[in-house]
Amino acid sequence: MADTPDTVTETPTSSEIDLDCLCPLDGVMDLLSRRYAMQLICVVGAIGPARYGDIEETFDEVSSSTLSTRLDELVEAGILTREQYAEIPPRVEYEVTETGEELGQHLEPLLKWAEEIDEEEISVSQE
Repeated sequence: MADTPDTVTETPTSSEIDLDCLCPLDGVMDLLSRRYAMQLICVVGAIGPARYGDIEETFDEVSSSTLSTRLDELVEAGILTREQYAEIPPRVEYEVTETGEELGQHLEPLLKWAEEIDEEEISVSQE
């Protein structure tokens, strides 16, 4: 059967795609794609005001440097707040902001999806 204008689906060319619509994702994806960022948002959201030691206990084999850096980045991005108390020993607590709570709600479907699929289905072979 010959293709007619009604049956042909045209794919837009790169010059026809409005790439500006994807620009807001750049910053968010850069932050969330960093190792442990999404997990930290979920952990701090689940624990509530969370002390560093409580957060650290939920992660296996994560260096203190990486964990501290990621927490600092999430605080700087407005996803978490950091409250330092003038006590001996020093006490620091992290909590999700309104923006962080909203982000966590958007991450929930992704987390549910990740639980449902077999890890082997999405893993990339490293040869």
